[in-house]
Amino acid sequence: MPNPKWQERPAAYVVPKPEFKDTLTAADIMTYLEPRVAKWWLPDEVIFIEAVPKTSVGKFDKKVLRAQHAEAETA
Repeated sequence: MPNPKWQERPAAYVVPKPEFKDTLTAADIMTYLEPRVAKWWLPDEVIFIEAVPKTSVGKFDKKVLRAQHAEAETA
């Protein structure tokens, strides 16, 4: 996601498993990530989504995720 100081910062887009859909929180994700990744890699935001958009060859479609994020920011 855009950042005025660093140009871009990471955001975590999470699709929870059905059994954790109502109980998983952003704090749970951050607690899981903190001992596993460098501090500057930790996401600034955790966003829960229903499904990851994919391209025609099955790769994650980051353009769609960025557009959805920009749309949510303006709403």
